[in-house]
Amino acid sequence: MTDVVLAGSDGLRARNKLDKLRRIKEAAQTLFVAKGFDETTMREIAVRAGVGLGTIFLYAKDKRDLLFLTINEPLEQITQEAEGVFDPNGSLMDNLLAIARLHYRFFGRQPALARLALREMIFYDTGAQAASFQRTRERLIRLFGHTVESAIKNAEIEPSEPPLFAGWTLFCIFQVELRRWLSSDAAQLRAGLNELERAFRMLVVGFGTIAERRGLTKRSQQRKKVIHSKGIN
Repeated sequence: MTDVVLAGSDGLRARNKLDKLRRIKEAAQTLFVAKGFDETTMREIAVRAGVGLGTIFLYAKDKRDLLFLTINEPLEQITQEAEGVFDPNGSLMDNLLAIARLHYRFFGRQPALARLALREMIFYDTGAQAASFQRTRERLIRLFGHTVESAIKNAEIEPSEPPLFAGWTLFCIFQVELRRWLSSDAAQLRAGLNELERAFRMLVVGFGTIAERRGLTKRSQQRKKVIHSKGIN
């Protein structure tokens, strides 16, 4: 009987702990969006969540930690989904945009909160939630690198740099374009992905030298002359 009571007590404590964590996350998100990240205090979050200030510090040492407490888990889930949509037989661009689309949709659901998170991501390497965020970030970078590796195996591209470095470069473009897209309150998913694809393609194709471009132009003109001389429309 005692064992049953203890087990029930442990279960109740676990549920109470999860409920407190949920309230803390919801309170933080609400206040960060309503008042702004810089203006919100940890005490205000504790009051809104109905918990003691000391309870919050069990999960986060500061506001930035608390911000990432609210997004780390869903961000990890999105990255896991992105790994699932990767198609080893697909084209490089299709895979890149499939991965990006999931993240654009995720951040686009709460653009105000997303802008705060993206701002605070820079140099976020210390804190209770930092290790979890860094793992997810590295996981996404490796996924970008994996898309490059797959495209190499499929004889689609032949980069001069290792796949992981190429993936890191693609990830950098992705982050900048995501921030640019979210800077607009009327951000449209299709428009954002179109701009991202444009930036990706420029990297994949390369700037090209003047000599190369002139060579391409000359060959194109020669083909047009051949087609015209044969009367082909």
